Amino acid sequence: MKKKVILRCLIGAPIGLSISFMITLIISVIINKGEYYPVVPQLTALCGNELNAVVIQTICSLLYGAAFGGASVIWEIENWSLMKQTVIHCLVISVSMLPIAYCMYWMPHSFWGIAGYIAIFFFIYFFIWFSQYFAMKKKIQAINDKVKSDSVSS
Repeated sequence: MKKKVILRCLIGAPIGLSISFMITLIISVIINKGEYYPVVPQLTALCGNELNAVVIQTICSLLYGAAFGGASVIWEIENWSLMKQTVIHCLVISVSMLPIAYCMYWMPHSFWGIAGYIAIFFFIYFFIWFSQYFAMKKKIQAINDKVKSDSVSS
């Protein structure tokens, strides 16, 4: 299990970095001033210059990618209920994301900024979870229907 977690972390890290880069690219295109905005200005100010801020954000992006990758192993623990898997996975992901998002200034440093981030995080998490749940349920139903039709025709 440890080996699988480490492997998933190593796979997840560059994916996290890629997603982070794509987000900064999309934000730069949306701002549409012909410039690339790799980090938020508050992080640049905190780090002293943009290069330091980009290095720190790169490391954090690798970390949250690794956390997502490693946490994916939770879904493979067959003796856990779906509820337990969901709660543990959500906790691991949120505990890894919240400090990174806060330190990277991806949310305002205020009560409402943190509350808004948490609300958006859980909304997205459960939207994806329910989408995956119902897609899997549909696939299982299709498999069951096929098994039934095959057993009837035999």
